[in-house]
Amino acid sequence: MDVIGYYSSAQQGEVETVTRRKVKRLLSFQRYCHASRLLRGLVPHTPRSLHLLDDDYLGQAAHMLSKVGTWNFDIFLFDRLTNGNSLVTLMCHLFNVYDLIHHFQLDMVKLNRFLGMVQEDYHSQNPYHNAVHAADVTQAMYCYLREPKLAEHLSPLDIFLGLMAAAAHDVDHPGVNQPFLIKTRHHLASLYQNTSVLESHHWRSTVGMLRESGLLSHLPADMSRDIEQRLGSLILATDINRQNEFLMTFREHLDNQDLDLQLASHRHFILQIALKCADICNPCRVWELSRQWSERVCEEFYRQGDLEKKFDLEISPLCNQQSDSVPAIQIGFISYIVEPLFEEWHRFTEPSLLSQTMLDHLHKNKANWSSLRCAHTPSDVQGRSQAEEPEGEVGEGADIP
Repeated sequence: MDVIGYYSSAQQGEVETVTRRKVKRLLSFQRYCHASRLLRGLVPHTPRSLHLLDDDYLGQAAHMLSKVGTWNFDIFLFDRLTNGNSLVTLMCHLFNVYDLIHHFQLDMVKLNRFLGMVQEDYHSQNPYHNAVHAADVTQAMYCYLREPKLAEHLSPLDIFLGLMAAAAHDVDHPGVNQPFLIKTRHHLASLYQNTSVLESHHWRSTVGMLRESGLLSHLPADMSRDIEQRLGSLILATDINRQNEFLMTFREHLDNQDLDLQLASHRHFILQIALKCADICNPCRVWELSRQWSERVCEEFYRQGDLEKKFDLEISPLCNQQSDSVPAIQIGFISYIVEPLFEEWHRFTEPSLLSQTMLDHLHKNKANWSSLRCAHTPSDVQGRSQAEEPEGEVGEGADIP
């Protein structure tokens, strides 16, 4: 569908009934499509058309997309260049890269509707669990899907599921963790019986938006249900309480050398591991980006601690700004959660240049946090931070990113 044709159909089907914000997002999506067609050579590259692209505020974003597979991709800059539409813009680009729209015969208007709903259902007031985090995880997932060890075995369905799960894995996150929902007797905790409460909500919310948008309505019912279930399996794997479960299974596969990526079940397991890696990859980014994410997630923790204090609740581990410093939290997170998983991912890739790069950044960032921790006054780090305890603290008291 050409740009004019898409705009016409989108106007008739959407603009008449949506809010001004949704209109703005639709127009941003329209500009992205135009830029994408230019990059892919579908529109003559005349000096005038390139000039118009440069004048568009998405021109620089389109240039960034040509390097979306690089590990130093700056998602914060990309979000600013897309006027806060980083998740929608990125997903549309990656769907084009993999030709998923054609393969699954997706309706462009329904796709835009679904992605817009997902992006809007992230809470922009959350310092960490917001749509920019979802876009960052999606970009990381794309890098992992391109790993030579994995790429040659992936089917279009595998890629579709991986990208969709990454984009929606934290949708409608309330900015507090599972223990907070349980001790405040939140209805979600009751609904999901105190088990994978947030992850179950992210999955069910995604399913609801898929059905409301009608994105998969043209597919056979059994195929749609299968996609929904597989998305659930991927999103539920991000539950930090299941970290050791997945880590041990992954390690056993690697020790036994019995992973067969010709098998759909084994590919699905690796997609689960890839999503888990993407979800906690911030310490593996360059320091300038990694530090921003660390400060954001700790700010979200501290806000929860302030809320707990306000209502005379016990302050959750990692959420007390007076005793849990950012460096201490990050050192514990890297040591007990990130390093073990990425060391096994390094083994799996045999190793790849990307996995080596990530480990190099991880070790440098850990050293940086150690230096910053030493620079704190004794009162800043009085007592041992809960983040440094290897047993119990993560699963019971914190929703680590």
